[in-house]
Amino acid sequence: MRAYRTLFLISMRRMLAYRLNSVMGWVGGGAYLVASLAVWRALLDQGSIGDYDWPTMKAYLLIAWGTGAIGSAAGDWRMADRILWGEVATDLTKPIDYQSARFAEHSGGLVIEFAAIAVAVAAVFLFAGGAPPPASIAQAGLFALSILLVIPLKFVITYLACMLCFWTHNFMGIAWAKQAVVTLFSGGLIPLALLPSWLGETAAVLPFASITATPAALYLGQATGSEALRLLVIQLAWVGALWYAARVLWRGALRALTVHGG
Repeated sequence: MRAYRTLFLISMRRMLAYRLNSVMGWVGGGAYLVASLAVWRALLDQGSIGDYDWPTMKAYLLIAWGTGAIGSAAGDWRMADRILWGEVATDLTKPIDYQSARFAEHSGGLVIEFAAIAVAVAAVFLFAGGAPPPASIAQAGLFALSILLVIPLKFVITYLACMLCFWTHNFMGIAWAKQAVVTLFSGGLIPLALLPSWLGETAAVLPFASITATPAALYLGQATGSEALRLLVIQLAWVGALWYAARVLWRGALRALTVHGG
């Protein structure tokens, strides 16, 4: 456990050391949130769309932006570069689990990520009239639990995508495809309920829905009681299934390992 804690702290210190890079990234992310709020404000000016009025949509957009921010500070590229530049060969000589080590590093950005989310929430309350609170104290607790599950879920999706570098020897196309798929099918771009029924129903059975749609449904009171518990169980099941799938893929990746660089 000490080795993983050390990796977590090193990753966190690296983020803090490159503050300007982090700030620029969050400025870009903040601009995206502002643009999303402006677009939806205009769309909802004439009334509700589905179950979403303007206050509800503000809360949804904050949740979507926040769940998108989780896991972003460490970045996909560093994990991919370990494979592309051959650092993985050195990692294999260390007496630690490779997947758990990458999770520890990936989690190093959580402090910065949650700080940025807090700033975004404060800004919305200051400049956009705030957003409705959770539907109840119980829903707030379920929402918090769901957000905790988003952390390993987003990591393992990123980890699986990076593993493909063992075969493609390039990450750019994979990164673009992952970003597009996750943003659309998680509900990060538009609530799944507002998508065409066939697309929304497809998205709902994929693991990506557990990233944004599930926490949002719990926060907004769209899923309560047994339905809320069902969504949490599905979320937990996806974490377990994908974590195991990543281990299987890792065994195949080792057979395809080619070390690049000098």
